[in-house]
Amino acid sequence: MTPHTEQTSTAGFKFDNVKRNQLLCDKGYKLASATKTGTTIVGLIFKDGVVLGADTRATNGPIVADKNCEKIHYIAPNIYCCGAGTAADTEFTTNMISSQIALHSLTTGRDARVVTAMTMLKQHLFRHQGHIGAALIVGGYDVSGPHLFNIYPHGSTDSLPYVTMGSGSLAAMSMFESRWRSQMSREDAIELVKDAIEAGIFNDLGSGSNVDVCVLTEGNTEVLRNYARPNERAVKEQVYTFNRGTTEFYVPRVAAQAAEAATAMDTSA
Repeated sequence: MTPHTEQTSTAGFKFDNVKRNQLLCDKGYKLASATKTGTTIVGLIFKDGVVLGADTRATNGPIVADKNCEKIHYIAPNIYCCGAGTAADTEFTTNMISSQIALHSLTTGRDARVVTAMTMLKQHLFRHQGHIGAALIVGGYDVSGPHLFNIYPHGSTDSLPYVTMGSGSLAAMSMFESRWRSQMSREDAIELVKDAIEAGIFNDLGSGSNVDVCVLTEGNTEVLRNYARPNERAVKEQVYTFNRGTTEFYVPRVAAQAAEAATAMDTSA
C-alpha cells in the first residue's frame, strides 16, 4: 500500500508577493509603477499623400510644462515623424535617425525611403527593449508613393491607412473610424486630422492647446504650425479689481510687536 501524497494545485491566482511588497513599502522602498503619458498624434493616407497631426501640450505629471511644443519631427525632406511618450526620448531618437538617414542618402545618392526610416527606428527601439519611451507615427512620400507606419516603444510596427497613438488616441480613432474613406481630397484629409486631434484635446487631460499638421505629397512637404487654435484665451468680460481694504487680513503678533518697536524707536530719535 503506497502512502498518500497530497498534491498542491498551481492553478488560479497567486498572491505570494503581497506580503513582500507590503514589507518593502513599509521600509520606504518605492515599487515600480506604470508611466503615464499624454499626447494625441494621428496620421492618414489620402489621395495624393500623407497628413500627420499632433497636439502641442507637454505635461510633467499634473503640470502643463509647455503649451505649444512641437511633436512633429523632421526626419528627411520627404519624411516626418510624430512622437508620443517621453519628450526627450522622442526628440533625440528622431534627431539621431534623421542624421543616419542623411548619411544614408549621401552614400547612396538617392532620397531616403520611408520604410528605411521605419526600419532604423524600430531596430533602435527594439534594441533597448522598451526602455526608450517613444511611440512614433512615421509618414512620408517616396518613389513608391505615400507610406504610413506606427512604431511602438518595444519596436513592433504596423502599416495602416490611418493610425492614432497617445493617451488621446481612442478619441481620435473614433473620428477616423466614422469619417475616413479611401481617396480623400487634401482639404478633407486635413480637416479630418484637425477634428481627430481636437477630439483628443477636448477628451483627454494629457492633450491640449493647438493643432499642428504636416502634409507630405510628391515633391512637396508643408508643415502647418498651429493650424488650429481651439483654446485661445478669450477677453475677460469683467474687470476683477478691488478697492483697498476690501479684504481684512490678520497681522501676526510678532510682526505687530516688531512694527510697534520700530515706531517707538523712530519717535524717540
